[in-house]
Amino acid sequence: MMSTAHSLHIGSVFQEASSNVAEVKRLYEVWKGSNRFCLGGRLIFGPDVRSLFLTLFLIISPVVVFCLFVGSYLMQDFSHSGVAILVVAVVQTSIVLSFLLLTSGRDPGIVPRNAHPPEPEDEPGSSSDWSGSMTPKLRLPRTKDLTINGVVVKVKYCDTCMLYRPPRCSHCSICNNCVERFDHHCPWVGQCIGRRNYPHFFGFVLSTTLLCFFVFSMCALRIKRLMDGHPPLTVWRALQKSPASGFLMAYTFLASWFVGGLTVFHLYLMSTNQTTYENFRYRYEKRINPFNEGMLRNVWKILCSAIPSSKVNFRAKVPKEVAGFGSFSYHKTTGVNMDTMDLKREKYNCDMRHDLQWMAKAADNVEDIHGFPSKFKESIEGSKSKLEDPSSEDFSKSFEHEYHIAKNSAAQPRHGRQSGNWHPSPELLSFGPGPQGLGQ
Repeated sequence: MMSTAHSLHIGSVFQEASSNVAEVKRLYEVWKGSNRFCLGGRLIFGPDVRSLFLTLFLIISPVVVFCLFVGSYLMQDFSHSGVAILVVAVVQTSIVLSFLLLTSGRDPGIVPRNAHPPEPEDEPGSSSDWSGSMTPKLRLPRTKDLTINGVVVKVKYCDTCMLYRPPRCSHCSICNNCVERFDHHCPWVGQCIGRRNYPHFFGFVLSTTLLCFFVFSMCALRIKRLMDGHPPLTVWRALQKSPASGFLMAYTFLASWFVGGLTVFHLYLMSTNQTTYENFRYRYEKRINPFNEGMLRNVWKILCSAIPSSKVNFRAKVPKEVAGFGSFSYHKTTGVNMDTMDLKREKYNCDMRHDLQWMAKAADNVEDIHGFPSKFKESIEGSKSKLEDPSSEDFSKSFEHEYHIAKNSAAQPRHGRQSGNWHPSPELLSFGPGPQGLGQ
């Protein structure tokens, strides 16, 4: 009867383990950040990815208007050169869109989360929280000091990601991720700008500025051709004859101030090796910038150095319980969940050695609560060692003798307690000799 129940239990454990294996998901499906994923986790966007469609519209629609209402007339005026104008416009627009998608659809440098906070370091002067317990709980320091190029830099602890942020790393409140070399969160691309996509972001801003200059100059050329035509026209008449040119000139003039200003600003940031976040919050005007290596070296290192690989594999298969901790050590789930089997076996196995382990744990807990004498627990530990010793031939008699000693000692009150005499619980007495105990 016991073997049948044990077999049924093992079968249920295997069924439960199989169901756990079936619940394995990709990391991007359980990621705790606010990101949006496409193509099975191959593309990662910010939560405000809808703004990307507005940016695409603001780029593509003027180029379409230019090709239809300006470039077509320039082809008639310059024949072969007019075709080159359209080709340059299309190629330049393709470059802008490529940089935009590379900026918006890739990992900006997300730092993997920790499944558990780091262990507190017991350092001199560190604060401790006793919280009424016997052992103090050390508080994690909010900051730590690192020395970079001879300058002390403070790194902060992130409560959300449960890690100490690397230098120049910051937690984006919109994406809910810690990002390496965090620059800013750009609403126009719907993504954080960090270490892995900053070169593409600068390429997007620079190429958009050049596109605005090109369209503006070609529209101005179209107006100039109308003014020099036969009959010659004034500026206002030329704008009336080609309203698309006037609209595009005004549009690109305003846009160039925006994207052109960003280009100049980021050229300054790169030359001094700063980020937008550092420039706005942690200005290096009154202290030395430990990351500044000279203008040319800074620009070369930011734009031309190899982009590091992503630290988070969003397509990795992980258990459902992990729920988005990128740095968690995932176990293979191709087999049975042995942790579940061990837990069930400890609870239901009728082997004598496991029963004695349970008694030792129970006695330990009871001793802390009710003052149960430690002699009983010691007798149990001794019995367990005899059980594991193959030289012991009559374990039942030995345990019966030790049980009576523990029972007699339990009947005597312990000094220093106000609870008086303590009587063993029926669960513990059931392990003694008799009709319901080991002597059965």
